[in-house]
Amino acid sequence: MQLKPLLIGLTAAGVLAATGYGLYTTGLQRGMGMAAAPAPAAPPTQAIPQSIAQGEDATRRHLTAGLKAGDVDPATGRRILYYHDPMVPGNRFDKPAKSPFMDMMLVPVYADGGGDSGAGEGRTVTVSPRLQQNLGVRTVPVTEGTLSPPVTAVGSIAFNERDQATVQARATGYVERLHVRATLDRVAKGQALAELYVPDWIAAQEEFLSVRRMQGTDLAPLMEATRQRMRQVGMNEAQIAWVEGSGKTQARTILLAPISGVVTELAVREGMTVTAGTTLFRLNGLGTVWANAEVPESQAALLRPGTRVRAKSTAMPEVTLDGQVQALLPEVNPTTRTLKARLELANPGGRLVPGMSVQMQFTDLQVGKALLVPTEAVIQTGRRTVVIVADGEGRSGHFRPVEVEIGTEGGGQTEVKRGLQAGQRVVVSSQFLIDSEASLKGVEARLNTAESKPQAEDTTPRHEGDATVESLNRDALTLSHGPIPSLKWGPMIMDFKPPPQGLPSGLKAGDKVRFTFYMGTDNLPQLTAVTMQASASKAKPVTGAKTGSQP
Repeated sequence: MQLKPLLIGLTAAGVLAATGYGLYTTGLQRGMGMAAAPAPAAPPTQAIPQSIAQGEDATRRHLTAGLKAGDVDPATGRRILYYHDPMVPGNRFDKPAKSPFMDMMLVPVYADGGGDSGAGEGRTVTVSPRLQQNLGVRTVPVTEGTLSPPVTAVGSIAFNERDQATVQARATGYVERLHVRATLDRVAKGQALAELYVPDWIAAQEEFLSVRRMQGTDLAPLMEATRQRMRQVGMNEAQIAWVEGSGKTQARTILLAPISGVVTELAVREGMTVTAGTTLFRLNGLGTVWANAEVPESQAALLRPGTRVRAKSTAMPEVTLDGQVQALLPEVNPTTRTLKARLELANPGGRLVPGMSVQMQFTDLQVGKALLVPTEAVIQTGRRTVVIVADGEGRSGHFRPVEVEIGTEGGGQTEVKRGLQAGQRVVVSSQFLIDSEASLKGVEARLNTAESKPQAEDTTPRHEGDATVESLNRDALTLSHGPIPSLKWGPMIMDFKPPPQGLPSGLKAGDKVRFTFYMGTDNLPQLTAVTMQASASKAKPVTGAKTGSQP
């Protein structure tokens, strides 16, 4: 009669165990699905030690307060990096919630000291006032101002295409005399370029003079008609007035230069016949010239049309030329990765000619306010850029490295886009020594965490329980344990790190054990002792045995 209740109890326990394991497997699959969109992976950082119970209480508090990853926990003053299940620490979540793996809440992981990037980042170094004086530590405040970095470029001189003129034949005629015989000859405004004989002008002028000699009234419309005829054959108002004033015909005309400059195109020779509309000369002025400057892409954003520039040429080193940016051409050189800026320069005496090179420095750049630190305060290692910040204006002796994002540089100042605030003090001398000390502290902290120093174990709460060995290897011991009251855990199957002194000799799957563990700084359960139950084996724990050793 007593055997039947015992069998019923064993059967019920088996069903509960199977149901629990099934729920664990289902939760693990759900968790892997949730992990498909995990919170952004935070860089390696030293987590703040806390018990599982404390972590669950913090998560419930975060749910009530609406906190999430990236916020600062007002109770601890630390930034929340992410949430995870200590039993499955590889999955990270950005919001507080119940664990998809176990019947427990997720646990928050905080940043240590507010820094979570790189060795030594956020770690405080204390330097005594005497040592500061010996090292010559100097600090300066982070200021807000404008930075005008020197933007220089080399440009090549070209003709100002907006200062051009074209001379064409206004009527069909013959070139009797050419006063300009070569391209690039300099000419002055009003200078004679060529003389043309135009036969068609004779008939129009004779007609005008005949009407003028007529006697009678109402001849004004006829006179105007003959004037219009002369205009049609290419005569201008000055030539018509000369014929009317002198009473003589004039079949020859002199073409004059409309501007001062050089002849860039000469398309006529003496004796040639030209028709109306034929281009005979092209002239380009030299009062102003263009300078095409190649500006790096990174500096092109500082320029705008109208930006002033000062230029010098080796052809006249004693003269400084003033000009301004006329246009930024919408084209980037794929080889040099430079943008072409077109500048207009004054050319006194016409001494600048196409092909010359000039050195240019841009002024009046388009810059705004920014946070500035001395360039000597910036430490660039290739992988990160940091400055050493002095807490409490440096009087407290506490210094810490802060990673920053920098911008332009000029005049001994560097723009800081991210990482600092105005008024903070940064170290401008001996900062390399302080950064090295902070980096060593970061390495030491990681080594201490990896090695699980015994000193940390002595102050960490211990937890005990009874379990059955499911499997074991060199890296983990899988136990099916009962409730852990000190952590508010229910029965579950989970992995533990083997104890430093090793596992009992002869331990195998199916054995009943008594175990003691603590939660390490990585929030993974670390066994400190595993004792085989007497009913399972008479063997006792062996000190110094290899981790995960088999019989």
